[in-house]
Amino acid sequence: MQELDKLDVNSIRGALEAMLLVSSDPVSATDLAAVLGITPGEASGALADLAAEYSDANRGFQLREVAGGWRLFTHPAFHDQVEALVMSWDTRKLSQAALETLAVIAYHQPVTREGVKAIRGVNSDGVIASLVDKGLVREAGRDPQRAQAIRYATTQAFLERFGLKSLRELPDLEQFAPDEESKKFIRERLSGRVIESTLEEAEADFEEERELLSDDMPGDAADE
Repeated sequence: MQELDKLDVNSIRGALEAMLLVSSDPVSATDLAAVLGITPGEASGALADLAAEYSDANRGFQLREVAGGWRLFTHPAFHDQVEALVMSWDTRKLSQAALETLAVIAYHQPVTREGVKAIRGVNSDGVIASLVDKGLVREAGRDPQRAQAIRYATTQAFLERFGLKSLRELPDLEQFAPDEESKKFIRERLSGRVIESTLEEAEADFEEERELLSDDMPGDAADE
């Protein structure tokens, strides 16, 4: 066997391709370098060269750095053909409700179910559960100001799905929308001013409910 620490440039690039082909998650340059016995800088340089080579040759796949690592993706130009082939992929499309809910969580995380409901104007519990099942949303602790209600945030799979290195790369809200209907919704419901007012309303409703529940609680006089 050829020693890993003696691989030439072409062999290093070939080894990187092989490892990326079997990786379902982004792999950092540091992890790849450790396997090959090279420095992270050398791995990063080789990965950047591969990415440029694929781009220049207009290959059917791309190498991109997302979510803190490197991963191979199909070329966006061939999205329709790939989608037609992979008909069994149940997450290839998200419903209007799922996109709206995901947008709310992405831009205002961590946020509770009530917070999402306040912004969307409808109960979103089922949609949130579906997004959790798809691995795009996760539980992110509890809100001590709202009776320990569960808060939700996006996952690394969300970053991968939308080709983002981090949440700092989130596009403008309207760019997140896939069509004019979604853009209209975002303009009307997800603008900063509307979000502030709806969250304030949700907080007021919560406080009112808590006071009503407190009033309904039996006092000492009801005890034996």
